Amino acid sequence: MLPLLCVLLLLGLGPARAAPPGHEVTFLPGLPKQPSFRHFSGHLCIGPTQRLHYWFVEAQSNPQNSPLVLWLNGGPGCSSMEGFLKEHGPFLVQPDGVTLKYNDYSWNKIANMLYLESPAGVGFSYSEDKKYATNDTEVAHNNYLALKEFLRLFPEYSKNDLFLTGESYGGIYIPTLAEWVMQDPSLNLKGIAVGNGLSSYEINDNSLVYFAYYHGLLGTQLWKDLQAFCCSQGKCNFHDNANLNCTLKMAEMIEIVEESGLNIYNLYAPCAGGVPGSMRYEGDYLVVHDLGNSFIRMPMRFSWRQNLFRMPVARNKVRMDPPCTNSTAPTMYLNSPEVRKALHISPDAPEWQVCSFEVNRSYKRLYTQMNDQYLKLLGATKYRILVYNGDVDMACNFLGDEWFVDSLCQKVQVARRPWLYTEGGENQIGGFVKEFTNIAFLTVKGAGHMVPTDQPLAAFTMFSRFIKNEPY
Repeated sequence: MLPLLCVLLLLGLGPARAAPPGHEVTFLPGLPKQPSFRHFSGHLCIGPTQRLHYWFVEAQSNPQNSPLVLWLNGGPGCSSMEGFLKEHGPFLVQPDGVTLKYNDYSWNKIANMLYLESPAGVGFSYSEDKKYATNDTEVAHNNYLALKEFLRLFPEYSKNDLFLTGESYGGIYIPTLAEWVMQDPSLNLKGIAVGNGLSSYEINDNSLVYFAYYHGLLGTQLWKDLQAFCCSQGKCNFHDNANLNCTLKMAEMIEIVEESGLNIYNLYAPCAGGVPGSMRYEGDYLVVHDLGNSFIRMPMRFSWRQNLFRMPVARNKVRMDPPCTNSTAPTMYLNSPEVRKALHISPDAPEWQVCSFEVNRSYKRLYTQMNDQYLKLLGATKYRILVYNGDVDMACNFLGDEWFVDSLCQKVQVARRPWLYTEGGENQIGGFVKEFTNIAFLTVKGAGHMVPTDQPLAAFTMFSRFIKNEPY
């Protein structure tokens, strides 16, 4: 049975000109002082069963004339609360898991930010029928429906400039969502931005081997063997090579990059919790590390994980955490009864976890590359696109996304050059940028997979220039 509020809203009996009743956050635990801007949290009713949680923060000044920006984290199966509380939201959770600190480089300083937990089963989002198997096209359509539902509840933002943004598996989520949004004339789509996104499995795999070698990880002999067994006629295939010797050498490469204890999300950062094994126990939970994107076709890859999926006793007690990351603080904070109450979380919503093992396990990946989606957006000649990468990430490395953007064969407008930002009154190199017609590729120097966490000022500068259509 639908909750009464969902019934009223679906019937169009909800408020016409204001936020839905009961969604405004009037007191948020852990803050030294409540914010001057308004923010809202609740569940969006998608169809008869799905309830997607959102947290919306108005721009800190002039929200009625500021753009609306949707943010999605990746996975598939990971929560956008990670983006909110640890990357570019206005409040950053502190290590004690209790207090929040204001973020000097929050993206809502210049935009209305909508953080959506998607798909159902992720974070506080749930489905009343408890069915969480989904796929790329279903998620894209449901994200579109969620956006439409949000704008029906907040009609005052329906005419604002709209941007779709995300990171990691958001490289799939955002372009596939944009296909729906660009067909809807009632939505004022201006562009998309994807950070450290998965754009092509093949390019991501092939480029990672070069990234690893030229960052000193592989050694001369392994590199020579990879060249000998995986390459011919000047072209290398590290992605799905049928040569057994190539497969064996790739297994060595994967062992170094993904399983030796290096932080795959930031090569130069320590591994939170120390060098991990493949799995560990925390309380009653078996904690599994999953990257969600690399080398999915390798024959010997993930065999232990596939066996784990078949263990019925484990299924309700498995938690999936990204490797070398620590999700204790946001997990503690969001599962506090006071916080759940403040955010209007339904009693039917699950305990919050950074990534959903169940969603990830049953997720069907339908796309291996995003060329068609990007070319469709570029063909409209009215959207601007930013593809950006922290340059020390190995999960979705900068080289692969640069190759992907190059493969779209757009006309170069500005040759690759450094871009600058100002810190302490001095100009610093933020990274490098290459601009094509309606699309730019940009690196952020010294940042890993979560760019705003590692380089908050550079990331805010980049975001501001993208949103305001200023030169990088």
